[in-house]
Amino acid sequence: MRTKSTRWIPTLILLLGAVYCLVPIIWVVMASTKNGQELFTTFTFAPGSGFLDNLSELSAYRDGVYWRWMLNSALYAGFGALLSAALSGVTGYALAKYRFRGRNALFSILLAGVLMPPITLAIPQYLLMAEAGLADSYWSVLLPSILSPYGIYLARIYAAAAIPDEVVEAARVDGAREFRLFRSVALPMMVPGLVTVFLFQFVAIWNNFLLPYIMLGDDSKFPVTVGLYSLLQQGANAPALYTLVITGALLSIVPLIALFLGLQRYWRIDLLSGAVKS
Repeated sequence: MRTKSTRWIPTLILLLGAVYCLVPIIWVVMASTKNGQELFTTFTFAPGSGFLDNLSELSAYRDGVYWRWMLNSALYAGFGALLSAALSGVTGYALAKYRFRGRNALFSILLAGVLMPPITLAIPQYLLMAEAGLADSYWSVLLPSILSPYGIYLARIYAAAAIPDEVVEAARVDGAREFRLFRSVALPMMVPGLVTVFLFQFVAIWNNFLLPYIMLGDDSKFPVTVGLYSLLQQGANAPALYTLVITGALLSIVPLIALFLGLQRYWRIDLLSGAVKS
């Protein structure tokens, strides 16, 4: 039992965690407003006067290759997360609502996939893509992103909790076939869970560095993570590029923030529906 003298400890821990997470973001925001001289001569959190110049130089660098990288990231993350959410939804629903031989063994294998670090799969995936002739192509980054063991796990847990067996049986009694049952009955109930899977997968693909770094050699196909890394490597010989890297890093998190703000209403709807049912 906590006493009055110790009640502030959890709050303090949360505040320290918030500071730990927010300080780097604040520094990136402030550093992106500084020109090269301000960035290397002072280390303060005060804003500078060069944000618009940095943005203009970033857009003009190699005829706007940065925006090509951003478009590539949107392509990889958008299509990859959408297809992953769809596959996770179908697979999770099947694992939750159908009884078949080997179901538990299959689910155990999926759990093992959740625990396996993605870095251990990067080289085998590259060898497979090279054997199929897909290395250094958009497919080499997109295809490995579609299957997400963690997404299937979340969809399975959500389907088991959100879709009552009575509703499924009633739809079957009414003559609904399995595909229509999933599309018209199960899928609307799974939307909040699938949105969560989509967001997790979108962020994971958007922030992925190792897979596209291994798969791609043509910098016109780079996502923004690998593109900024290539700029950072060149910054050793051209320090002026550091300001472009920082500005590009700031702009790269804007789509993620916009996506979370745009899709959070699905969680609100789910919470409200749960409150009404209770």
